Amino acid sequence: MGYHPQSMQALSKITSQGQVSVPAAVRQALGVGPGGMLEWVEENGRITVQRPARHSTKEIHDALFPQGSDSAPKTLGELKQGVRELMLRRHAGR
Repeated sequence: MGYHPQSMQALSKITSQGQVSVPAAVRQALGVGPGGMLEWVEENGRITVQRPARHSTKEIHDALFPQGSDSAPKTLGELKQGVRELMLRRHAGR
């Protein structure tokens, strides 16, 4: 089955616990598998399901410049360490 965003239609059944099975064609189109995350977005009365963005620009900026834009320039190693620490904090509870 080819992926055509304008024509894809799939149905899912909601369990009594509120769980939903994601159809294989949708998982394939989104590139997600077991343990993957999906983001539910409401916009203008319409709800869409999408693969979440990996990191927002604000999250990256905050990881690189935790004291704000007045901090001293960072080395590449410091930048990588800042991102690594943010991701460890962000995913610690999963």
